[in-house]
Amino acid sequence: MLFTRKMLICVGLGFASGLPLFLLIQLVPAWLRLEGVSLTAIGFFTAIQYPYSLKFLWSPFVERYSPPWLGRRRGWMLITQVLLIGVISALGVWQPADALLMITFIAVLVAVFSATQDIVIDAYRRELLVTDGELALGNTVHVQAYRLAGLVPGSLGMILAGFMPWEWVFPIMAAFMGVGIVLTLCIREAQTEPVVPDSLRAAITEPFREFFSRRGHRAALAVLAFMFLYKLGDNMATVLATPFYIDLGFSTTQIGLIAKNAALWPSIIGGVLGGLIIVKIGINRGLWVFGFVQLATIFGFVWLSQAGAVPWILAVVIAAEYLGVGLGTAASVAFIARETAKTAVATQFALFTALAALPRVLASSVSGLIVDTIGWTQFFYLCAILAVPGMLLLYWVAPFNAPFDDGRSDQAPASQR
Repeated sequence: MLFTRKMLICVGLGFASGLPLFLLIQLVPAWLRLEGVSLTAIGFFTAIQYPYSLKFLWSPFVERYSPPWLGRRRGWMLITQVLLIGVISALGVWQPADALLMITFIAVLVAVFSATQDIVIDAYRRELLVTDGELALGNTVHVQAYRLAGLVPGSLGMILAGFMPWEWVFPIMAAFMGVGIVLTLCIREAQTEPVVPDSLRAAITEPFREFFSRRGHRAALAVLAFMFLYKLGDNMATVLATPFYIDLGFSTTQIGLIAKNAALWPSIIGGVLGGLIIVKIGINRGLWVFGFVQLATIFGFVWLSQAGAVPWILAVVIAAEYLGVGLGTAASVAFIARETAKTAVATQFALFTALAALPRVLASSVSGLIVDTIGWTQFFYLCAILAVPGMLLLYWVAPFNAPFDDGRSDQAPASQR
C-alpha cells in the first residue's frame, strides 16, 4: 500500500502544504534576526500566522463554491499555489530595516493563501483516503512529507543565504511550489459525486451542528480544548528555535547543516514509529505515551541553553525533540481524523487543525517578549509547565484504559466510506 498512487499524491500535497509554513516560521525569522530586528519584534511579527488558526472562518466558502476550472478541490489548489509563488518571491524585494510593515503585509498574504491551500488539501485527502488503512497510512505519509518540506527553507534556504542576497533566496524558495502545481494538474478530483452544501449557510452551520450533536456539548468543548492544549508547550519551545540557535552563537551554515537535518530524520522516524505503535496500542494510549515524551524532550533545550554553541549537543537535543514531535504529531493527527465526519470534512478539518495550530501562533506572538524578559533557560522551563494541562485533559477525552475502538465510527453513509 505504501507506494500506491494515493500515497504518492499524499507525498506531493504534503510537501506543497508544508513549504509556505516552514518558510514563515524558520527562514523569515532568521532573516529578520540577521538584519538586526529584535526578538520582541520578531515575536510580534510571527502573529502573521493567525490565518492558520482562523481558516475555518472562510472554509465554508471554499466548501460551497467551485472555481470554473479543474473542479472544487483542484481549482482552489491551483489558485492558491500560483498566488503563493508570487507573494513568496516578493518577500525579498524590501529590507527589514526600511520596510518591516510591507514585509509583514506580504507575509500575511503568504499565510492566508497557505492556510486556504491547507483547507483544500485536507478536504481532498479525506475524500481520497477511503479505508481505515488508507487513512492511517495516508495521513502519516502526508505529515512526513509536510515536515520534509521544511528542509527547503530551513536548510537549503539558510545555506543559500550564506552566500547570496536574500532577494534571490526567496524566489528560489517560491519555485519549489511548482511541485504542487504539477501535481494539481496531474491528479483527478477525489470524488465523482462530491457532497456539496446546498447553501453557504448550510456550509457554515452543518459541521458545527453535526459535531456538537454527536459528541454532546460538554464533551465537544473538552475535545476542542484538548486539541488546543496538547502540543502547546512543545510548540512554544520550538517556535523561536532559529533565533535561539543564532543567539547561542551558531552560524547560519551550522544551523542549516546540523539543526535542520537533525530535526528531519528523527521527526520522520517518530511519525512512522508513532503510526506503527498506535496500530498496536490504540490512539488513546498513544496520546498518553507520546505526550510524556514531548514534555520530557523540552528539557533538552534547557541543557542546550546552558551549554552554549556546542554542535554535538545541538544535534542530540534537536534529534530528541523532533523524535517527540513526530510521535506526538502521529497521535494528534490520528485523533483529529477520528473526530472528523466525512460529510462535513472541509470546515471540521479546518476547525480542528486550526485549533491544533493556534498554540504555535499564540506562542509566536509572545515568546520573543517572554525571552527578552526572563531569558532562554527560564523560558523553556515555562514551556514544560504549559505542556501539563493538555495531558490532564486526556483523562476525559482519551482515557488510557478505554478499548481501542472507543472512537466513534465515521458518520458518513456506508456508500461513502
